[in-house]
Amino acid sequence: MRLAPPADRLTSLRARIPRPRTPADQTPPPRPRIMRAPLSLTGAGLAAFFFCLAFTPSLLPRTGILQGVVAGITAAMGYALGTAIGALIRLRFRFSGRTVRIWWRVLAVLLLPMIATCLVLGVRWQRELRLRLGMPPAQEYDIVRTVGASLLTFGLLLLIARTLRLATHGCAQVFRLIVPDRAAYCAGTVVVAVLSYSAFDGLLVAHLFAVADRSAAVINNGTGNGVHRPDSALRSGGPQSLVAWDTLGRQGRSFVAGAPSRPELTEFAGRPATEPIRIYAGLASAETMRARADLVVREMDRTGAFQRDVVAVFTPTGTGWVDNRVTQSLEYMYAGNTALVSMQYSYLPSWIAFLGDRSGVVDAASTLITAVRERWAALPAAHRPKLLLFGESLGTYGIEATFGSAGALVGGADGVLMEGPTFANPVHQRLTRDRAAPSPVWDPVVTGLPIDFADDATELRDRPGAPPKVVYLQNSSDPIVWWNWDLLWRQPAWLHGERGPDVTPAMHWFPWVTFWQTTCDLVFANQAPTGHGHVYKSATVDGWATVAPPPGWTVADTVRLRDRLGD
Repeated sequence: MRLAPPADRLTSLRARIPRPRTPADQTPPPRPRIMRAPLSLTGAGLAAFFFCLAFTPSLLPRTGILQGVVAGITAAMGYALGTAIGALIRLRFRFSGRTVRIWWRVLAVLLLPMIATCLVLGVRWQRELRLRLGMPPAQEYDIVRTVGASLLTFGLLLLIARTLRLATHGCAQVFRLIVPDRAAYCAGTVVVAVLSYSAFDGLLVAHLFAVADRSAAVINNGTGNGVHRPDSALRSGGPQSLVAWDTLGRQGRSFVAGAPSRPELTEFAGRPATEPIRIYAGLASAETMRARADLVVREMDRTGAFQRDVVAVFTPTGTGWVDNRVTQSLEYMYAGNTALVSMQYSYLPSWIAFLGDRSGVVDAASTLITAVRERWAALPAAHRPKLLLFGESLGTYGIEATFGSAGALVGGADGVLMEGPTFANPVHQRLTRDRAAPSPVWDPVVTGLPIDFADDATELRDRPGAPPKVVYLQNSSDPIVWWNWDLLWRQPAWLHGERGPDVTPAMHWFPWVTFWQTTCDLVFANQAPTGHGHVYKSATVDGWATVAPPPGWTVADTVRLRDRLGD
């Protein structure tokens, strides 16, 4: 066997020994492209799909800009979900760059026509919805502005999300010095999530609530345009009143000053009228809820309220507001022979009072109603006035929580009128759930109790049988009545079978999307025409005429009074 020369063997051995890699030979690891990373394929697909769903109609119409903002937020939700799904898929499968590019082309071919179709249909659906609610077609609905608003909203949310992702990556790099990679990213995610929530809750939400509180307090101290201190001793804040004018709050001052004059009442009634009594206690009128309720009862004794034909207790909305059409309805019906009382429990808007603390409205309703009923029950039965209760929106929740059951509510007064009950009302929920078949959820039929529901107040005029003691007025397009957490995962009963008269057949339920759209409707529920959304106004006349009609009152009188009060 021939051996290679020593020099050749040495060269061969040197060739087999791996040469140390210099920095120039090493391929540097790819730098993370957090802010410049391409869009997720699955995220873009679901974002486009959710974007299209956002143009399907909801309960109330929207302007073009608002529709764009809603669509942008909805698309961002879809992108987040799609990105999460894509991350899970990549844990199991790997796709080449060529495959991903092909799928992007397929996605563009499929989704672009779908988006264009949904934009056109969205404009048509919005126009049809406005016509259904008796609103003129929107002139400002512009697809270009709608798409621009949606892209701007989506881009802003994506920027926020990627900034959080960058922060998570930075935290993970720090934690990698002491723990493995996966643990580091988990820890970074937790840290960023906790800090983000703390910043959102402690800075943004708390600041917004503080600003809202200060703004509401300033507004509460003011006085509405055209509102003047009454010169009648039959009004709180007037001469001889136990309640000072400057303690009533803005809504309280409007309440006591908003009664029609005796000449106006006389003209409508066709006979001599009586000057109506209006009594109110504001937050500053007494230190405690009980003291304010006692003050109201003393005012009632001072003014002779229990000698009137009707005593009505109004549970106001969060700001202390009572719709003047509701109060004037009773005063015109009874030619001023009425005593209307109310009490403030907050100066915050109802939605803030509802989210922050519902106990305020419950305490106020329970305290005032109990105090008035005790004084009323002490009178001889033959000399008691009609005792009526009224609640609107959050006020209905306070009244229901006061009595606790439908039977107690029926027995609690001579007549009870509830407008726009909230989705959280306990009695309303039970009555709706136990309704008689086949009545729809938006117009349920209650058996065994003198309780009636009406989605259209005019249907109360031809109601057969004995008059009910409790009437609920609830528009089928009122999101405050129909919003519920169940919308996230379950189709609601009001989208099953027969629809309410102002709910478009084009509206369908989609998981999460319908919940989000109905949530947006809550914000603009008070901007709909009368009889739609959360707007009732003169429809109250039909309600009062059903639960507490004065002697000789006719449907013609109801129509005449509604015409006088307007929408």
